[in-house]
Amino acid sequence: MNSKGSTDGLTDVAGLRVGHARVPGGGALSGTTVVLAPEGGAVAAVDVRGGGPGTHETDALDPRNVVQRIEAVVLTGGSAFGLEAAAGVTAWLEERGRGVRVGPDPSQVVPVVPAACLFDLGRGGDWRARPSAATGRAAVEAAAAMEPGAPVEYGCVGAGTGAVVGGLRGGVGTASTVLESGVTVAALVVVNAVGAAVDPATGVPYGAYGDGYFGVGGRPVFPDPGVHEAAVRRLALARERSGGMPPMNTTLAVVATDAELTRPQAQKVAGTAHDGIARAVRPVHLLNDGDTVFALATGVRPLAEGDDPLALNAVLAAGADMVSRAIVRALLAAEPSSGPGGDFPSYRMLYGPETAVDASAASHAPDPGAAPGS
Repeated sequence: MNSKGSTDGLTDVAGLRVGHARVPGGGALSGTTVVLAPEGGAVAAVDVRGGGPGTHETDALDPRNVVQRIEAVVLTGGSAFGLEAAAGVTAWLEERGRGVRVGPDPSQVVPVVPAACLFDLGRGGDWRARPSAATGRAAVEAAAAMEPGAPVEYGCVGAGTGAVVGGLRGGVGTASTVLESGVTVAALVVVNAVGAAVDPATGVPYGAYGDGYFGVGGRPVFPDPGVHEAAVRRLALARERSGGMPPMNTTLAVVATDAELTRPQAQKVAGTAHDGIARAVRPVHLLNDGDTVFALATGVRPLAEGDDPLALNAVLAAGADMVSRAIVRALLAAEPSSGPGGDFPSYRMLYGPETAVDASAASHAPDPGAAPGS
């Protein structure tokens, strides 16, 4: 039977680091998250399913193309404007000679930095408060400063600073598992979707169904019907107060493993990981979503002993499971926000901290009283 990773997060895949940065300013509610690979990079792939994606350098990850490994992935708020954050990461990597070697001098490199953005424009009140190259640099510097294997901060941080899912606050979530083979599979998700992450009939997060890590005895805790009815009314009022903006969103994810994968195998992992979004958010992959999943493989462990053509199946199944669980953890760790950009309650604000119990759900969430960028 599979078990949780030691921190239940993306950094349980040895060598990966995660850094967040927030756009400063009182009217800002956006930021950037960087996943930094070990020096020398990781095998990478991407699968885009949403109808309104915003991406950068994703064509380089096509298995038919020349780039074999990448050094970093950028997830960012700010819609297409926020893709500028990738420039800050690219510059930081070049300064350290990390990238695709294109000349005789070790400094002659071109870092390939795939990025994807989500829509959070104006959620803090200032339409022009969005990530820039400086935000990307701050996020990659935070990743580089992270101690190896340290827990990933999650909640309303980095690219999830202004995230919303079905009218509720979304954010960053993460989860990991160790397979019976010893291979680690982990995910980091920024949930920011047109669809809902909560069953309207019960108030239970969709991703908690069938997941043995949530609730009591592996079953989600069903809210009292009166509590659920009040929550539905409160959410409807919040949506009314936040009216006027079309639902433009996007859920982003990085699924990683320490298994040795080929680029086509990594592509398959990225594709099946979308099933984890579909289990936890409904509806999904709409025309105004830009749902994008990256896959990273550090390649320090063989996929299986011997020549088993189906050994990848365990990684595929675990990748989707970790995405679902990461979405629920993001939902449970989120903090409410209300201001000129909209009224966005959190799940725990509506249903209470005892619902959909996960003892570690808020352990790495940001302090709601902390200063921006802290």
